[in-house]
Amino acid sequence: MKKTIGLYIHIPFCKSKCYYCDFLSKPNQEDYFQAYVRALEKEMLAYHKLLSDYVVTSIFIGGGTPTILPIELLQKIGIRLGELFFIDPKAEFTIESNPGTLSFEALSGLKKTGVNRLSIGLQAFQNRLLKKLGRAHTLEQFLQNYENALKVGFDNINIDLMFGLPEQETRDWEESLLKVIQLDPPHLSCYSLILEEGTPFFRMWDQGHLLLPTEDDTLQMYRKCIQMLTDAGYEHYEISNFAKPQRKCKHNLRYWNCDEYVGLGVGAHSYFQGIRYHNQENLAQYIKESYCLQKLQKDPQAIHAKEAYEEYMFLGLRLIQGVSKEEFYHRFQRSMEEVYGSVLQKLVKLGLLKEEENNVKLTKRGLEVGNVVFEQFLLE
Repeated sequence: MKKTIGLYIHIPFCKSKCYYCDFLSKPNQEDYFQAYVRALEKEMLAYHKLLSDYVVTSIFIGGGTPTILPIELLQKIGIRLGELFFIDPKAEFTIESNPGTLSFEALSGLKKTGVNRLSIGLQAFQNRLLKKLGRAHTLEQFLQNYENALKVGFDNINIDLMFGLPEQETRDWEESLLKVIQLDPPHLSCYSLILEEGTPFFRMWDQGHLLLPTEDDTLQMYRKCIQMLTDAGYEHYEISNFAKPQRKCKHNLRYWNCDEYVGLGVGAHSYFQGIRYHNQENLAQYIKESYCLQKLQKDPQAIHAKEAYEEYMFLGLRLIQGVSKEEFYHRFQRSMEEVYGSVLQKLVKLGLLKEEENNVKLTKRGLEVGNVVFEQFLLE
């Protein structure tokens, strides 16, 4: 029986850099489009034999804004994936997109290529907030793109929303949630704004020029999000993710369950055969060296027992169902209590963790201070 794997493909191009973004993305690089896709094909070919014993169960094309590429180039990527790897007929095939980059023709082309899941970065329903974020689209463009996606036949769509934004009020957030519920997408990702060093937002905040909601207001937004979406029939299955039945993101579940995946493209990360590594982050160098995995791959780190325990706990605890004690023992041949007994007792006593049947999971309060909980699972 073949092993399973997920493929991530990074497209680093975008129309313009949002003020909060610290992803590896590059605006105004149209001259590199064709060369980059040729480089991706070379990297795929280099992985061809390495992945011959694997079945690909999920593909995720992320960015940047992948749909900024002409549809002919996106189709070329899809064709080469099918030629070089064994892809499960039921594989989830996601592409990220921003409103304004999804013409009817592009959506039709993606559907024909095998893409069966769209992830659309809306972020907010208020144009004034989209402008504050540096987004290169309007609400009206999103609504038109969403309607076109449904017409083309996409029935598995994720919408990204953000809260804790500059000058965002609780009523803005509630309006965004209410409006998106009315659209009835199968999946929603709702993230709190994080200020990352090196971004325009971080510099503005550091200089005292960024008016953010208070921590209490941001917490109330998160609570309102959980309440409104669960009342609307969404399952809250991961800290920031909500899904209708049978619509959880299979690719992201690979990350949270510490399953194997390979990242293709500049700067892409992989966890393959017990080693974590990332690709060359310089675009020109990536294009030059993509045929040779040894040159591409940087900072390989073998995941030994200590790191494996830590990652399994703080990634798995992001899931609302928590971490299975039975699965922990099956993976590591050690019980969870043997490795983390005192930590578990302490967090249960503090009301941040609870045990249900065979699972250890975050409480409601634990969800709200997840990073504090995760830190407790770092071993000396």
